[in-house]
Amino acid sequence: MTRLAFGLSGLVAVLFIAALVVGPAEIGVVHSIQALVLDGEGPVPLVMREIRLPRAVLALMIGGSLGLAGAAMQGYLRNPLADPGLIGVSGSAALGAVLAIHTGLAASVALGLPLAALAGALIGVGLVMVLAGPSGSSLTLILAGIAISALTGAFTALVLNLSPNPYAANEIVFWMMGSLADRSMVHVWIALPLIAVGAVLLATLSRGLDALTLGEDAAEAMGIGLRQMRLTLIFGTAAVVGGSTAVAGAIGFVGLVVPHLLRPFVGARPGRLLWASALGGAAMLLAADVAVRMILPARDLKLGVVTALVGAPLFLHLIYRIRREGI
Repeated sequence: MTRLAFGLSGLVAVLFIAALVVGPAEIGVVHSIQALVLDGEGPVPLVMREIRLPRAVLALMIGGSLGLAGAAMQGYLRNPLADPGLIGVSGSAALGAVLAIHTGLAASVALGLPLAALAGALIGVGLVMVLAGPSGSSLTLILAGIAISALTGAFTALVLNLSPNPYAANEIVFWMMGSLADRSMVHVWIALPLIAVGAVLLATLSRGLDALTLGEDAAEAMGIGLRQMRLTLIFGTAAVVGGSTAVAGAIGFVGLVVPHLLRPFVGARPGRLLWASALGGAAMLLAADVAVRMILPARDLKLGVVTALVGAPLFLHLIYRIRREGI
């Protein structure tokens, strides 16, 4: 476990540095680091501090939180197909952002889009709690999340269908693909409180998730409060997914694929998988963001597209391997 922790931490550190020094502006590595660390004026320090640093920090935060939420969701539901978007928060946050673009709020108010997305996420988690109830079963939670996702997806499609402005429709479509381009430290400070609170809540589930591998009755006999655990999971996941979607749009497959890749290295222990998936998710999103800048740098390739192109085939391969081993 120590080697895995050091290996993942080293990978994240290398990719974070790469995210700082790779970009369309051809700046040397040493010059980039000096401009970031030392005080100075000019275009290079501006690029490093106002463009590359916020982008790298957001990739680290969002990737880590999505990986953590995915591991927690899969451990609680004991379902390897579960992901952070299962409870419908990402869809409701996306709907809030779409409405902000459609109504012009995003154009008229500086932070209208991320704040509307956060409002949508809060409404979404409230609806999930009303539908699933504070002490409902895992199946009820899944069905409530699916219902909210379907409802918000239908309303999003309706907004796109009725949008009279083709430019607004294009902006909606591009935003839903997910991206970290043109983000600033303001976006970091918007997402950081929610992601930090959500990550702390999810990290407290380690012992309960390990106990759940023995069954719900055994977990309760060990003193695990399943109702409290369920509420912690919902609010923790809602916080990290809502904060991430609010500033970066819809980015998928991180919380779904990363726990699968790392599960064999932690002995299939859900509690240990939490921190491993957080580091793995951060590494995956940092690598994807670096790839976005290197592949077709002049075409603004979206981050969510890259994670889907990488994650979907990998996930299909994992399903095929599991099926083959099961046979």
